[in-house]
Amino acid sequence: MTERNLLITGASRGIGAAAAVLAAKAGWNVAVNCRRERAAAEEVAAAVRAEGRRALVVPADVADEAQILALFATVGAELGPLHGLVNNAGVVDVAARVDQMSAERLARMWAINLSGSMLCAREAIRRMGRSHGGAGGVIVNLSSAAARVGSPGLYLDYSMSKAAIDHFTTGLAREVAADGIRVNAVRPGIIDTEIHATSGHAERLAAAVPQIPMARLGTADEVAQAIVWLLSDEAAYVTGALLDVTGGR
Repeated sequence: MTERNLLITGASRGIGAAAAVLAAKAGWNVAVNCRRERAAAEEVAAAVRAEGRRALVVPADVADEAQILALFATVGAELGPLHGLVNNAGVVDVAARVDQMSAERLARMWAINLSGSMLCAREAIRRMGRSHGGAGGVIVNLSSAAARVGSPGLYLDYSMSKAAIDHFTTGLAREVAADGIRVNAVRPGIIDTEIHATSGHAERLAAAVPQIPMARLGTADEVAQAIVWLLSDEAAYVTGALLDVTGGR
């Protein structure tokens, strides 16, 4: 089998970590990006290697273009040609209304959740696109069901950034289809990961269960299954899709 190399941003924990291990099971070598949590990222890389695949840990902040350039250069030099990108890195802030949000909070949200994903996609296209001498590839963006519901009173800025990711996904899919690149997004619902604690709203997990038709929280592994399917040849005719993994919410 031809080796396939995948970069997952923000892969030291949660959905990114689960996707890295599942992708390894499916035959991908994985570059595990993190911002600060090097030890956790090394554990993910060890799990990838345990599946018989190659792994590389590359720290970089996707809010910084220079670090993104260095990230892709390192992946190319140490792992090899890129065949897939999962734009997973993202942040949520403490629960707040719009009239409580600062310009600094908004700038950080856009820089990581939106600009970071777009710049990473740009670098992936420059490497995978047929017009750039590549063999084609796949990009999977991480959106959120929050893009549909707005998250009023909690983090409307986060939901706006994910709505922008939806728009970016559908537009980019059309833009690079002829370049041999498929672009899709996964929109998780309320998933049992650490991100809720960072918003100071960890109790939301239990409170949300009655609102979910399947009456339970999702898991990182269930979201990872959707990501890895979109990366696979089984999804060869799927591009521009927004795949909800929400338990029906």
